[in-house]
Amino acid sequence: MPDPHVVSVEIRGQRYPIRSTLDPQYVNGLAVYVDEKMRAAAETTPSGDSLRLAVLAALNIADELFRCQDAQHEKRGALSERYEALERLVDAALNA
Repeated sequence: MPDPHVVSVEIRGQRYPIRSTLDPQYVNGLAVYVDEKMRAAAETTPSGDSLRLAVLAALNIADELFRCQDAQHEKRGALSERYEALERLVDAALNA
């Protein structure tokens, strides 16, 4: 495992030192994404409370994650069905 390093990121105008073994550009990309989500939450919420915005952003990110996981699960199910159908066709062709 690589040695951790500190990456300084900015979210909503505040700098945060993040200790990580991940690539610094990747960590900065994560911070940009979180910043965008918090800014989007700020546009729809009258309160400028940072904690409230962070919770709303976290819920929106969790929603995205769950939707992606559901879509991936559906695709796996569809692929499994196609694989089984193909397997039946091959078996039928070999037994003919």
